[in-house]
Parts: sequence; C-alpha cells; structure tokens
Amino acid sequence: DHEGEVLEAFVSKRRDRKAALVFLKKLMKRYGKPHAIVTDRLRSYRAAMTLIGNKDIQVTGRWKNNRCENSHLPF
Repeated sequence: DHEGEVLEAFVSKRRDRKAALVFLKKLMKRYGKPHAIVTDRLRSYRAAMTLIGNKDIQVTGRWKNNRCENSHLPF
C-alpha cells in the first residue's frame, strides 16, 4: 500500500497462471482495482493480469520489487 505495508500474502505449490489468478482475484475482491502492481518478471503474472484486464498496471523493474521481497524476511 501507500505506507509500504504488505497487503496480502499467498502461498502455493506452483507459480503458474492459475495461482496468480487466484491471488489477484482475492486481492481485487478485498481492496478493489489497484493503481499499480509491482511484480517480478515471471510470465505467469503477465498472463493472469491479461485475463483480468490489468496488464497495463503491472510494474516490473530491476529493483522495483526489492521492498516487497524484503518486507517478509525473517528478523
């Protein structure tokens, strides 16, 4: 969110389009349509967001998701 907090976490055995769809639908149901979604460059996220119609709001970059990755590291 805008304060840098993790909104949701999702654990699955696979990182495929189906898992990404479940996660994105869960987020959108709870929080509404986001302004931007920061992900790594995994193709399953792009495929899921294309099906939902949000592929234009996906943000990928070399260091864009570092804040997300570091937020759930053990202390």
